[in-house]
Amino acid sequence: MTEASDSGSIHFLLSAAAVRFYGSQRFNCSPVSDPRGGSGNESRYRRRPMTAALHNLIALLDLEAIEVNIFRGRSPQEDRQRVFGGQVAGQALVAAGRTVDVGDVHSLHAYFLRPGDPTVPILYEVDRIRDGRSFTTRRVVAIQHGQAIFNLQASFHAREEGLSHQAPMPAAPDPETLPTWQQRMAPFIEQMGPWAERERPIDTRPTDDLSWGSREAREPDSLVWLRADGNLPDDPLLHACVVASASDMSLLDTTLRPHGRNWEQGLMMASLDHAMWFHRQFRADEWLLYAMTSPAAAGARGFATGNIFTRQGELVVSVAQEGLIRVQR
Repeated sequence: MTEASDSGSIHFLLSAAAVRFYGSQRFNCSPVSDPRGGSGNESRYRRRPMTAALHNLIALLDLEAIEVNIFRGRSPQEDRQRVFGGQVAGQALVAAGRTVDVGDVHSLHAYFLRPGDPTVPILYEVDRIRDGRSFTTRRVVAIQHGQAIFNLQASFHAREEGLSHQAPMPAAPDPETLPTWQQRMAPFIEQMGPWAERERPIDTRPTDDLSWGSREAREPDSLVWLRADGNLPDDPLLHACVVASASDMSLLDTTLRPHGRNWEQGLMMASLDHAMWFHRQFRADEWLLYAMTSPAAAGARGFATGNIFTRQGELVVSVAQEGLIRVQR
């Protein structure tokens, strides 16, 4: 949740909501169907309209195709010193998806190389590494001022049946019993300023108390419920990328818990790399439980992993991340 001053990564926040595009096809924000059958007219999925924040986020990811395998993305008109890393990751995944005809994304591996400049467009060059019968591989490089600022490799897999098992979902309180972001931030409005009141595209509800300024050491484990703040179209890649955006929101913070620190307390934190594996289909506009843990931190780097479950207990995504955690003296 912080910006990097020298690593090129800005903690991979709220931005990688991407969709599958083919050719010049544009993103369709029309109402979704009920994934469990029916027209959707009576479905609860029609009763949660997409918020302005979520709509704007998806519009930001609608890249301009300027040449074969080359796309251009923009940044939001906000007062930022650097481009958020999640924005670049989301736009890169859009670029990759626009060149794929068959299969769903099953894994991605990304490196943050340099800070992004929010005042100029970002160019995305796609390398079509492999088009196989079962797997398709793409490499995307994000470029500004003639230099690479980000690198992503993603693999897509045509659906097929196979063996199945999973780790169990940990116990957690229902998300409806937990406070919203606005309710949790209310005591910190003066401290955090307008940032704390801004509408967010993803509804996140941690299961434990928010205690900025606390020096209490805790176990390196965390549970967070999350979902897109509004109904999404049925594109599977869109749902994968919304979860990709949310997967970094608190993962690196987990590495601070054993040390009684948070990202405000004299630390510079930045994502260095981010990897995800998508095991099963899911909807990002339904509640998902993100179970995170940090096995290790050393050498000014922290490592954390996470599993994401549907409310019904299915393990749908696994995540791993290493980040810079530099104590400022």
